[in-house]
Amino acid sequence: MMATQCVSKVELSISCNNLLDKDVGSKSDPLCVLLQSIGDDKWVELDRTENVKNSQDPEFSKKLLLDYYFEKVQKLKLCVYDIDNKSVDLKDDDYLGGLEITLGQIVSSKKITRPLQLKQSKPAGKGTITISADEIKDNRAIMLEVEAKGLDKKDLFGKSDPFLEFFKQGDDGKWQLVHRTEVVKNNLSPSWKKFTVALQTFCNSDMSKPIKVHCSDYDSDGTHDLIGVFQTNVSELLKAGHVSPVEFNCIHPEKQKKKKGYKNSGVIIFKGCQIQTQYTFLDYVMGGCQINFTVGIDFTGSNGDPRSPQSLHYMSPDGLNQYLLAIWSVGQVVQDYDTDKLFPAFGFGAQVPPHFKVSHEFALNFNPSNPYCTGIQGIVEAYRTALPQVKLYGPTNFSPIINHVAGIASVSTQQNNASQYFVLLIITDGEITDLDETRDAIVKASRLPMSIIIIGVGEADFKAMELLDGDDGVLKSLTGEPVARDIVQFVPLRQFTNAPREALAQSVLAEVPNQLVSYFRMLKLDPVNVPALKV
Repeated sequence: MMATQCVSKVELSISCNNLLDKDVGSKSDPLCVLLQSIGDDKWVELDRTENVKNSQDPEFSKKLLLDYYFEKVQKLKLCVYDIDNKSVDLKDDDYLGGLEITLGQIVSSKKITRPLQLKQSKPAGKGTITISADEIKDNRAIMLEVEAKGLDKKDLFGKSDPFLEFFKQGDDGKWQLVHRTEVVKNNLSPSWKKFTVALQTFCNSDMSKPIKVHCSDYDSDGTHDLIGVFQTNVSELLKAGHVSPVEFNCIHPEKQKKKKGYKNSGVIIFKGCQIQTQYTFLDYVMGGCQINFTVGIDFTGSNGDPRSPQSLHYMSPDGLNQYLLAIWSVGQVVQDYDTDKLFPAFGFGAQVPPHFKVSHEFALNFNPSNPYCTGIQGIVEAYRTALPQVKLYGPTNFSPIINHVAGIASVSTQQNNASQYFVLLIITDGEITDLDETRDAIVKASRLPMSIIIIGVGEADFKAMELLDGDDGVLKSLTGEPVARDIVQFVPLRQFTNAPREALAQSVLAEVPNQLVSYFRMLKLDPVNVPALKV
């Protein structure tokens, strides 16, 4: 089982210098993406930093997290882009250079600076990237709630646009950025959103380690004006969680020197500070969370007649087709996390015997009161048996099967613990008919313990599927209600035609661990059996 091999979690801190300048009239707006090789020159995204505006020397505040496997060569690629729009897709953004390196090389050097390359042996100007690695040994996090009052006015036509930056002192005495808040526009007494940072990231888990806080006025050209600075440590901040708010004078060093009666440039107030335990995917799984796997298969007419070699349901002489390939790849990984190995499997969009009425959620084994198949092999056999008995029809409706699994997930929430999570795999040729109802179903499901994986087979234009995978922006229901969390992952099978079989599973399941953790965190649910070491 995958769960036992993961040695540890590693956090990468990224900064760059002398990046290429792609923007006319201003500097680039860089973001760094972390990709991992899944073989055969295919890469899957693991994480990305925030986007820093107008900077050729960015220090990214968001750390990149990944699992470190001692026994595997983990080939990584760090790619820096100049972001010009709101889309999450990077194809339309300028490439500022990248670096291919193994995680082993980074971990063994602890800190490494390398030139960025536009392509093999073509340097990206003088651009460099610096990566430092820390093993995450502490699973606690610090949650802070901060506001300010009476900040200095820095803008000619309006108030200031303040944001905070938190730094910890490294062993070399240098200050390292650990968190940057959002900017509050035109406000001298701002309240920032509550935020959470891993305790190890924030202060190396050392409550007395000096923390320096900068309050600055944001300028879109990247030349932010300092409002003031102060120093503290976590022990001092924790008083805000127990007694009353903790206040600090925000001091501008130059003003302090020049002005006789200078008091401060505003006051920063910590309203709340708490240390929380942050459980991982493995904590939940090893603590007794079952992952329930359901499959939905598209039997609509657009797939083509199963007897014709052009059909997506056509069985090749070796007994395989794209639908079976997807079931095998994903099922083999997920089944390890489900103890009873009984998987409900459904079809949709076909006329079903004996009356040949169209059904959008028929049991693949034609037994509606017991749609469970034994193991992945059971799903495969039920599919092979059902295929010649049904008539491919339409329309392609996703919402009935999503609502079906959501109904079961909803019942499981009555236990009010972290014991059940549901993964629905939909395999489809992508011609969806009930897009609006499906959006509504996904928004409802985002409040339940479930994830939806959609694998697209064939050569269709999967624009609608990409819309459901809310990566390009937040998916909303018809009434404008946004998803509570991102639960849909869409992958077109054609991207994996020549890749090793496990590559598809790695790519589609990459987001499930974080989706599971985000759900139980949202409800403040700890693992059913908390690992002894973590209490």
